[in-house]
Amino acid sequence: MKFIDTHTHIYLPEFDNDRDESVKRASSSGITTMLMPNIDVNSVRLLLETERSYSGTCFPMMGLHPTSVKEDYLSQLDFIEALFSEHNFVAVGEIGIDLYWDKTFLKEQIISFRRQVAFAIEKNLPVVIHSRDAFPEVFSVLDEFTGTKLNGVLHAFTGGIKEAEKAISMGLFLGIGGIVTFKNSGLDKVVSATGSGNIIYETDSPYLAPVPFRGKRNESSYIPLINKKVAEILGKNETETAADAYNNSLRLFSLQQ
Repeated sequence: MKFIDTHTHIYLPEFDNDRDESVKRASSSGITTMLMPNIDVNSVRLLLETERSYSGTCFPMMGLHPTSVKEDYLSQLDFIEALFSEHNFVAVGEIGIDLYWDKTFLKEQIISFRRQVAFAIEKNLPVVIHSRDAFPEVFSVLDEFTGTKLNGVLHAFTGGIKEAEKAISMGLFLGIGGIVTFKNSGLDKVVSATGSGNIIYETDSPYLAPVPFRGKRNESSYIPLINKKVAEILGKNETETAADAYNNSLRLFSLQQ
């Protein structure tokens, strides 16, 4: 079985002591590709250094994370958008709206999200969307782009069936990670209702490790645990669900394998 981790922050300091080993463990677990979302202007250097160190395995995306949207968000966006003329990125991300931690910059988050979605459509790239306590706000912005070539993924999906069906109708995949293995997460109902044709796998490492590693550092080698749970929910063979998620990821991010 082959897998793609469509969302890992392997460039962060949590991996400084064993990044090489983590990549090797991922490869041994069938992970062929690791996609890295950006956070803000301060993470760009680490992101691109990691891409160079693991060329052909780690691929970057570029965007401004909603929790990094502050007073300087316009200058950050200008800097980030300029990078697209110098470098190839597989997606615009991680972008979106986060109202869990702080609502102070909600207006700016909405403006930033709207601008980055429009930019992604202009560049013919998928969007990788962070939505935390913000589905109405996220969908309100995305509704503005009805009829365009919008495509992407709702990263670390934690909504219900209603939100899942809305996302899929917009041309988005659901990013399923370790949360699906958590008891009472409700994602079993979502996965059962939407099927493996509408999901891709991710870790969001170093965060959100699946059971039995919940609470510990996450890493890409745990993707097979996510696939095992999805197969169990759907009553399918693990090889079949793995192939679905893998092919969905190839198609969404225009990856050559």
